[in-house]
Amino acid sequence: MSDVEREVLKMYDRSKPVDEDLFETSNVNQLAWTLVALLAGLVVWLCIALASAENQRHALVTNKCADPLFKGELDHKCLVMVQSRDHWWQHVGYALTHVRPVAPAK
Repeated sequence: MSDVEREVLKMYDRSKPVDEDLFETSNVNQLAWTLVALLAGLVVWLCIALASAENQRHALVTNKCADPLFKGELDHKCLVMVQSRDHWWQHVGYALTHVRPVAPAK
């Protein structure tokens, strides 16, 4: 090999990828995105639970699930299926802005 060929190969030697670094992976980014996905799932689950609880609470306050046969009793099937407000976000919004319990009327 001549000196000219050696210089040309040395010049282009750094342009080829290093095989050791070609498939390097990092778990830091995957761990962060996994944590973000889990926390987002937890927030969605808590919003669903909060909307359900506020839906039932509002139905009890407005007396939408009174048992028609037994006065003063609750219809538990109605309490599971009732929609006391039009949208789920109304339940979540009310529950997030009214954190103290409302005193019952006398």
